Amino acid sequence: MEAVVKIGTRGSRLALWQANFLQEELKNIGVSSSIHIIKTKGDQIQHLSFDKIEGKGFFTKEIEDALLREDVDLAVHSMKDLPTSSPPGLAIAAVSYREDPADWLIVRKDRATKGQMMLLPEQAVVGTSSARRKSQLLHFRPDLEMKDIRGNVPTRLEKLREGQFDAIVLAGAGVTRLEIDLADFEVIKFDPTEFIPAPAQGVLAYQVREADKSLRRVLAKIHKQATADCTNVERRVLQLMEGGCQMPLGVFCQRDATGNYHLWAAFADSAAAPLKTIRLSSSTHFELAEQAVSALKS
Repeated sequence: MEAVVKIGTRGSRLALWQANFLQEELKNIGVSSSIHIIKTKGDQIQHLSFDKIEGKGFFTKEIEDALLREDVDLAVHSMKDLPTSSPPGLAIAAVSYREDPADWLIVRKDRATKGQMMLLPEQAVVGTSSARRKSQLLHFRPDLEMKDIRGNVPTRLEKLREGQFDAIVLAGAGVTRLEIDLADFEVIKFDPTEFIPAPAQGVLAYQVREADKSLRRVLAKIHKQATADCTNVERRVLQLMEGGCQMPLGVFCQRDATGNYHLWAAFADSAAAPLKTIRLSSSTHFELAEQAVSALKS
């Protein structure tokens, strides 16, 4: 392992928060690092929704390519953006703690309507480019108008302030990590067991070259196995469903204080199609994903 570990990351404010968090984690175990910004397809193509961008991994591929070229030693990803299979030669060496996994609905105060579900008026315009979020919003409120929105978290909030939308949906983890003040909005924090998040939402994944055993040993010191036990189940469901960011699939797995695992999932064939939801419980995470997929497909 080199004296200074080179961390590859996207350049958004949230991505840089993630890279700086990892840098601090490494510093705490005596490892020096530097941060290197890499632009991805998802950053460059801002006019299309996720389901219209070809292929998987459009927030990760360029960073993975840089890892394989040895331009960087370590990549930090939002785990929910990461394809379920790493390219040959790469591996996920560790995962972080899990921040709030829930989606938050951010509503303009002048459009908030008391007595209406989600505080949204009839035929409110909601900004999201996620087919998963669209399918669940329409399940609860079929009258809503879905409108694509792209950009980082501050950009999306600015578009909401400008009146382009009545509300937008954001991952609570990103808002929390960036410590964004939402006092000028109404905020509804969805229960992740009812409005089901993306697999591994709120978790960071640390990816390395498979052959870099010394760095893998270092990262084992900051790995959160309890988090991985749940995200492995969620991502296995996604893998078995053969989906990516564009699939209307939500999966959330949680371990309770007694050691039992509980899984919630929601799936639709398309954003506008009927939504199927399931809940499973088991004393083990072994084959829990397989049971979930069987239930979703039945």
